[in-house]
Amino acid sequence: MSVLICGSFAFDNIMVFPDKFKNHILPDKVHMLNVAFLVPELRREFGGCAGNIAYNLKLLGDNPMPMGTVGTDFTPYAEWMDAKNISRDHVHVKQGHYTAQAFITTDQDDNQITAFHPGAMNLAHETPISEAKDIKLAIIAPDGRDGMIQHAEQLKAAGIPFIFDPGQGLPMFNGDELMAFAEQASYIALNDYEAQLFMDRTGLPEEEIARHVDALIITRGAEGSYIYTEGKRIEIACQKAAQVVDPTGCGDAYRAGLLHGILHGKDWEETGRIASTLGALKIAHHGTQNHQIDAASIL
Repeated sequence: MSVLICGSFAFDNIMVFPDKFKNHILPDKVHMLNVAFLVPELRREFGGCAGNIAYNLKLLGDNPMPMGTVGTDFTPYAEWMDAKNISRDHVHVKQGHYTAQAFITTDQDDNQITAFHPGAMNLAHETPISEAKDIKLAIIAPDGRDGMIQHAEQLKAAGIPFIFDPGQGLPMFNGDELMAFAEQASYIALNDYEAQLFMDRTGLPEEEIARHVDALIITRGAEGSYIYTEGKRIEIACQKAAQVVDPTGCGDAYRAGLLHGILHGKDWEETGRIASTLGALKIAHHGTQNHQIDAASIL
């Protein structure tokens, strides 16, 4: 039972600002913002939504099949995937392009400022869904705009249920396009900020959006998450983390838990708890693919 994960691969350049952004941004000067943050800590990690979700799904003992486009600098990431026994069958290197690069700065309040260069990710539409075989479930995570649109259409045509997870790519789509995704997807996963933007652009409240899919999942950070399904709202508590170290990639870990629960026919309460547990495990570690624990312990 393979899970197709359409999304980005990226090198995450993660910086920690040992203060709070709000102490250095003057509200009356945001129209002429010119701010430099001194970041004594810098790490380069393997990331990108497809890579992160695949890593977490592998921890759960499942068979992730990530699909994405990368640049000629991808070699160290490829070696990492091979070491973790994660398939690269649908990861394609594009000549003349860099792998996507994220530059993420996190402050003491866990706020983040990110600059993102898409690179080869923008060529995701060149890989058709039909390339992957024996897929039971899929997710469309942030990727090239054309790729996200095309892959949603192709998954719907193939009758493969999928989660629409627009993430930071949501602003690329207008209200009509977001509703098209809602009509094609079986599930939608958003954080609370993305949910508000989704509602603003479609003009629909959460409950109405949920009627278009089998489940609408909204994560709310330390406040837990909501799962809207079958006309009701299930509240999932936030799993307590051993320590809060780095929030980057927690959403991807959560989504791997969703995929696992759906794949194995678990009810939404248990699915949400698995997802929350993965998020709590990830936040206790730096980077997005450095937490290690066996599936039995997670479950």
